[in-house]
Amino acid sequence: MAKKRQTTQAAQTTPVQKPLVEISEDEQWRLIEQTGVLRKISDTQKPRDTSTDNVEPLPLVDEIFNAVAYIIPLTSFLIMMDILIHLQYAKRPTAGEIAGRLVTNFPILSIFVFYTMRHKANPRMQLALSILSLCAGPRMIWLINRGSWLVNMRQCPQFATIWLYTVIQLNVNWALLTTVMIGAWAWFTGMKLVP
Repeated sequence: MAKKRQTTQAAQTTPVQKPLVEISEDEQWRLIEQTGVLRKISDTQKPRDTSTDNVEPLPLVDEIFNAVAYIIPLTSFLIMMDILIHLQYAKRPTAGEIAGRLVTNFPILSIFVFYTMRHKANPRMQLALSILSLCAGPRMIWLINRGSWLVNMRQCPQFATIWLYTVIQLNVNWALLTTVMIGAWAWFTGMKLVP
């Protein structure tokens, strides 16, 4: 066994062959500089400019896809909230009622989502979404606590959907700030999220 290992090791080690042409190190560097090989490599490996000033807008197809990726779950959330609010007041919504509300709410929601996603990075849009969150959240909480059951069934699903969407689209610090402010308002006024 040991003899086999020795013969295989001897077969694996091959003597280092001499290059056909001997070139000095200075001559090698001169050739590299003349050909510009290092400049080509360094130009291709430079990191791209990541500043937000030079960001190209997304093509329309990508913007539509991104919007649809939000519209589908938000529409499902809206339908779910509509069904739950009806069941909370012991009403059974028919498919026609839900379809009718979906027909009126879906186009508005789609346009709203598309344009807010397009300008999401704009600080003015972040401010507008923060203000909208500060309006929709307390309004929904107030309706749950003090509104009549008919007004709740008509308005709460939309306010819940808008509030959820604004919190999702806000930067983390703005989302946290608005949520804490709404929570503080609810605590200070004695409002409850669950009646």
